[in-house]
Amino acid sequence: MADHGYESGRLDLPFVGICTFGKWPYQADWSGLDADVVVLGAPFDFGTQWRAGARQGPRGIREASTLFAFGHAGAYDHEDDITYLPEGKFKLVDIGDADIVHTDTVKSHANIEAGVRTILQAAALPVVLGGDHSINIPCINAFDDRGEIHLVQIDAHLDFVDERHGVRYGHGNPMRRAAEKPYITGLTQIGIRNVSSTAREGYEDARKMGSDILSVRQFRKLGVDGVLARIPAGRRYYVTLDIDAFDPSIAPGTGTPSHGGFVYYEVLELLDGLAKRGPIVGLDLVEVAPDHDPTGSTTTLAAQILMNVIGRILHHR
Repeated sequence: MADHGYESGRLDLPFVGICTFGKWPYQADWSGLDADVVVLGAPFDFGTQWRAGARQGPRGIREASTLFAFGHAGAYDHEDDITYLPEGKFKLVDIGDADIVHTDTVKSHANIEAGVRTILQAAALPVVLGGDHSINIPCINAFDDRGEIHLVQIDAHLDFVDERHGVRYGHGNPMRRAAEKPYITGLTQIGIRNVSSTAREGYEDARKMGSDILSVRQFRKLGVDGVLARIPAGRRYYVTLDIDAFDPSIAPGTGTPSHGGFVYYEVLELLDGLAKRGPIVGLDLVEVAPDHDPTGSTTTLAAQILMNVIGRILHHR
């Protein structure tokens, strides 16, 4: 027990203290960032087309993450025989939320983009908590001077709508907006299934613009190694994870649930393999709407996958 520090200082149980992601230190001053990983909340859900509520995602994920606040010794995984996020090795901070201006998508997105740019300028890994999937648009915008990246999307929906009734920056548009960027070298879109918000033409456009699209069933036929082999090796990767990629039996708290989704370990093993394949330079997790899940399963899943993926990204660096 003494090796873990539990015999000294505060016990600091999950329900005690101020609620930041993983109980990491809160840094209000964005001008002096010095960290390996920085969490930024993006509580924006004006881009939704059905059930709103993802604006509460960052708060819900942060609260759930306190369960995984390892505190004294990091997180030991007996299967891997690795302690992830060991104490004292990495600087991990939470800088709170980007300012959201109600009814103003342009200003809200600009504030999210400014937050991600600040994190990148500090040479840290941005981890952004959505918010609906439109928050990926300003996240990707912030990488415009950071060199080429390959975008890996894990999602139930393609999100490749160009424009619908004048809407270009909603949660059905982010992958189309990303594919238009000259520094996005390609997209791997995994988990896409069932009735989608994108018409046939969107799929055709996506493939023409460099997308490799896989459903959950195709993923399972290929296996994790087979899917990883389709992703260009040695690239810099940005990962965008929509919680509706998971089956609603374990993640009902989202605006657009879709049956036939992933289970936890499928996504964790994929992202662990991706982190070994090349550096993951940015990560967002979106569409968690806690009010649609009174059990708290969705926020717990979001926090757990993030904590474990961050640990693996840092371990494989």
